[in-house]
Amino acid sequence: MPEGPELYKTARLVNTVCAGRVFHGKIVKSAVNQKNPEIHHNYDDYTIQAESCGKEMALILKPYSSVDSKELKKMKKETNSLRILFRFGMSGKFQFTSMNDIHKHAHLRFFTKEKPKMVLSFVDVRRFGRWETKDSWSENRGPDPILHYEAFRDNVLNNLENPVFNKPLCEVMHDQKYFNGIGNYLRAEIIYRADIPPFTAARKVLANLKVKEEASCDTKNLKEADILKLCNIVPNEVIQLSGAGYDPSGNHSDYSAFMNWLQCYSNPNMKNLIDHDGRTMWFKGEAGPLAPKGGKTRTARRYGKHKTKSENEEHQKKKVKPELEKKPSVKKERKSITRKGTEKSDNKPTASAVNLRKRKLSTTEDKVKEGSKKRATSKNSVLESSRSEKVPRRAVKSGKGSTATRRLSKRKKPNSS
Repeated sequence: MPEGPELYKTARLVNTVCAGRVFHGKIVKSAVNQKNPEIHHNYDDYTIQAESCGKEMALILKPYSSVDSKELKKMKKETNSLRILFRFGMSGKFQFTSMNDIHKHAHLRFFTKEKPKMVLSFVDVRRFGRWETKDSWSENRGPDPILHYEAFRDNVLNNLENPVFNKPLCEVMHDQKYFNGIGNYLRAEIIYRADIPPFTAARKVLANLKVKEEASCDTKNLKEADILKLCNIVPNEVIQLSGAGYDPSGNHSDYSAFMNWLQCYSNPNMKNLIDHDGRTMWFKGEAGPLAPKGGKTRTARRYGKHKTKSENEEHQKKKVKPELEKKPSVKKERKSITRKGTEKSDNKPTASAVNLRKRKLSTTEDKVKEGSKKRATSKNSVLESSRSEKVPRRAVKSGKGSTATRRLSKRKKPNSS
């Protein structure tokens, strides 16, 4: 699921591609997306700007006019700007493409006025993403630890009496009212660096922290940083990485930098437990006193630098002897060619295959000739035997052969007396 750094990077991308561009016409929603509303506006041309806060991002549409500034000011007074609030769900993201390259899961599209037309699309493969027109951020979201660190710190430490802080630290860090933008991979990396058992009561960990503490992105002071400061430092590290950040599919080319950055999350050398909310918590060392009973775990996805030793050894063997692995596949191909014969013009049959076919044809022809000879001889022998025995007409008509002749012979025999 995209977290704070991914939405921050997406807003930055949208601002980059939309700078100096004018959008025009209707905003198109896909027919299959029934849960989200149509977006309507009352101006022909408009510009787009983006901003993020935690796990939310907003597009701000403003009317545009090529006339002088006085007329534009009048338009802005008459028509307010339109603000569309997005929550990305499990797989939401924005793409800026040509008309021919629109993603098949693009559920909201904004078209440029320029020619050839370009499209800004909200892409959501799993369709958990949501949007609505709203002038502010959601009420149940706290300050962003990346953009508003001091307000974030105050919001956490001034609310420690709330019963939610009786829960394990790792579960409280998923509460967007206090830890806006922190998700599964960020909490694992932050708690790992803080060297705290994840299932320790949150109030116990946070009670002795100072309310005022300056934000810092200096990695040299990581050992001195408390867990709230790490909520600012660690996401900023992801923002500074090349590429788009976290991609659950793992197929994107920009994903490698992020995978190399991870130390704890989805690492098969680390421990994991499914928390009380059903999410997987990755950690090192002790789980803590509030760990769920039963100790259910999940298998790690093994990719990137987090491969096990045995997997790395196998990978190196493949590098050393690539030719040995290819030979069996070549032999199989040859066998299939000899069996199939001349199915394709490229796959010509070998000399041995041709000889085999000739032998088979000759043997089948010989067998046919022998069979026909046998049938002819058997017919001749039957005719000769019937002539010599002089079978009566009645026996031949009956069609019963020797049994009919026996009955006639018995009748013709003279009495012994």
